Amino acid sequence: MTLSQADFEYICALVHQRSALVLESEKAYLVETRLLTLARREGLDSTADFVARMRAAPNSELHQRVVEALANHETSFFRDLHPFEVLRQRILPEIVQRRAAEANVHIWSAACSSGQEPYSIAMLIREHFPALRNGKVRIIGSDLSAEILQRARQGRYCQLDVNRGLPARLLVKYFEQAGRDWQIKDEIRLMVEFRPLNLIESWPVLPAADIILLRNVLIYFDMATKKHILRKVRQVLRPDGYLFLGGAETTLNLDDAFERVPLDRCGCYRVRVAGGG
Repeated sequence: MTLSQADFEYICALVHQRSALVLESEKAYLVETRLLTLARREGLDSTADFVARMRAAPNSELHQRVVEALANHETSFFRDLHPFEVLRQRILPEIVQRRAAEANVHIWSAACSSGQEPYSIAMLIREHFPALRNGKVRIIGSDLSAEILQRARQGRYCQLDVNRGLPARLLVKYFEQAGRDWQIKDEIRLMVEFRPLNLIESWPVLPAADIILLRNVLIYFDMATKKHILRKVRQVLRPDGYLFLGGAETTLNLDDAFERVPLDRCGCYRVRVAGGG
């Protein structure tokens, strides 16, 4: 590895300051690999030269590009499957019934990366909830990376992407082949609105959400940041709404206002009802 310890610590401090993500020492190789890709885009031959350019211009666009490049963008269609089964079998039927007299249902996929999660929700709704067609559901996907959001808006995925979690039946029904890639059809693509949002900064005005998916995100933050984000989530989540976290995540010892919904293999939470224990 050619990335010096001083340069690694500089990058770690930058990423933590702007995104609250914590880069451990074992991530040094990943950091160097991604920095080298950015360096070559700038016409530079080494990560040392790239970091030197960053240091020379502390508020340049390069800094944000580094933060975005080092954010974790791991995702897939219908990731972990069980949350989507819970949505289909229990949560969405309940919410559709409760909101029967209202205009629509609001769903927010936070830190959505390249869009597979919100598009999976859109396909699930299209398949199983005709009552939410014709503009009666609003799905928002957000991420801190402008570049990754642009990819999400395009809805174009390589063969590897569609091989991960997407049932063949849905691929045939909702995608069209575009060269070596697959393009999601407009009937699904236009169901999702993508917005830039950094979870640790000020949030834009968001519609009160019936469902928030914040899965496999909190694990990258320190304790104080987790508490801060969950407190803000409560301000957006409707009182009878549901929060989905990743399987290895919990609100326990972070925000006592949440209680876990007893569902098998699914990290689903709701705001505790006053007087409910």
